[in-house]
Amino acid sequence: MMKRIFKRKLYDRLLEWKHVQNGKTAILIEGARRVGKSTLVEQFAKNEYDSYILIDFNEASEEVTALFNNLMNMDYIFLQLQSIYNVVLKKRKSVIIFDEVQNCPRARQAIKYLVNDGRYDYIETGSLISIKKNTKNITIPSEEERVTLYPMDYEEFRWAMGDEATIPLLRTFYDNKLPLAQAHREAMRNFRLYLLVGGMPQAVEAYIETNNFSMVDLAKRGVIRIYQDDFQKLDSTGRLETLFMNIPSQLSQTNNRFKPYAVLGDVDEDKLMEFLKDLEDSKTTLFAYHSNDPNVGMSLTKDISKFKIFCADTGLFVTLAFWDKDYTENVIYQKLLNDKLSTNLGYVYENMIAQMLATSGNKLFYDFLLSHGTKLQPIEVKSSGYNTHKSLDVFCEKYAHIVERRYLIYTKDLKTDKGIILLPVYMTPFLGE
Repeated sequence: MMKRIFKRKLYDRLLEWKHVQNGKTAILIEGARRVGKSTLVEQFAKNEYDSYILIDFNEASEEVTALFNNLMNMDYIFLQLQSIYNVVLKKRKSVIIFDEVQNCPRARQAIKYLVNDGRYDYIETGSLISIKKNTKNITIPSEEERVTLYPMDYEEFRWAMGDEATIPLLRTFYDNKLPLAQAHREAMRNFRLYLLVGGMPQAVEAYIETNNFSMVDLAKRGVIRIYQDDFQKLDSTGRLETLFMNIPSQLSQTNNRFKPYAVLGDVDEDKLMEFLKDLEDSKTTLFAYHSNDPNVGMSLTKDISKFKIFCADTGLFVTLAFWDKDYTENVIYQKLLNDKLSTNLGYVYENMIAQMLATSGNKLFYDFLLSHGTKLQPIEVKSSGYNTHKSLDVFCEKYAHIVERRYLIYTKDLKTDKGIILLPVYMTPFLGE
């Protein structure tokens, strides 16, 4: 069966890089494993160049990797690559892809000289956590742009469903602050589908091909096990993996932040900081920090000792939340889809809000805060009603001089209540635009 190719927004960013830089820099696409980096860059290479060579350093031969040990003769390197991959490269019309470049540090270092040579374009892909572990003894090229590929956002998910009309329509309602009225129920059902399936390409493909949530869950569990294996390679004690697997349980509690010592027990502080940094660099998670003095320069007052951890993909988060079962039964997914599960799902929606805000380019500060000009826009997340919004009220009273607009994101239709904009969760991506 032919692999499905999904439309991704980062394609346009690559197109911009190609035309603006015209070979003056390489571009490195970072992201979690299985998020679609390799598929995206190969599709881009096929469409935008006359020819390309894709070097997958997960399986490249020693003959290939050895070419980057000595860069004195570029002609020889390019001749060998064309011979090995049976591809004719054309000056300024071809691209060479270094896929999983972290597995060949010398190739990463060679980017500086390859770019300066100027004959071809260069795209790299890799997992940041592995890249950092494999760059201790090499010179990091300055001729390199970096971008992040996240799991498919809601609009990309709707594209995959064959729907290119919904998001522009929702944006129009948002811009005019109009409720959807009778259309809200269907909009929420569509959004809950995204919440359950998530944005990992394998899970989306499984849903499209089978329309079976058990198969979707199986695909997501496969991705999570890949992450577990990666964490085990970095930390054989299993503590790094434990931190990741406990994200749903920590977020579902009433704690206002993640408590790593409650998960791991006694652990050296320096070692804990290393674990947390590895977890953040893996791009499988999103960290939201506390700001000791909220203002438009929140990064200056970020308290790294107080944080929440979210899954970068809420679909994976849902599977983690039900990890104790052999598979997440269809009945659970159907009840979640139809909003019939009795469990308080506030923490699931909170994870989704974090994912959507981060994907839109926002730095995360809980519970959440967006900066707009010289003002702040505080956000509170509710999974159902809106009659109480204590944390939002307390914050706005304390920092009234810098609060611009207040949002409560929930599952009901758009409305306003005493100066608070009550926003349906599916409109979250439009915040900050």
